[in-house]
Amino acid sequence: MSEVLAAFLERGDLAHLALFLWAAGASALLARSLADIAAAHRRFDAFLRELARFNTRYGDDNDPPDA
Repeated sequence: MSEVLAAFLERGDLAHLALFLWAAGASALLARSLADIAAAHRRFDAFLRELARFNTRYGDDNDPPDA
């Protein structure tokens, strides 16, 4: 990694290095956000499945008709 940094510093491409680091950080943040959203979706799906199983077990036929 130090060779890559030294090559950028020798050539004076600090702007390109900064842009690369910004893009890498933004991509990592996006990947982490998508992983968190996927985990939240799985938890919500598990909650809805559990709710459906509860409704199936204890029955919906005692509900009054909609007025």
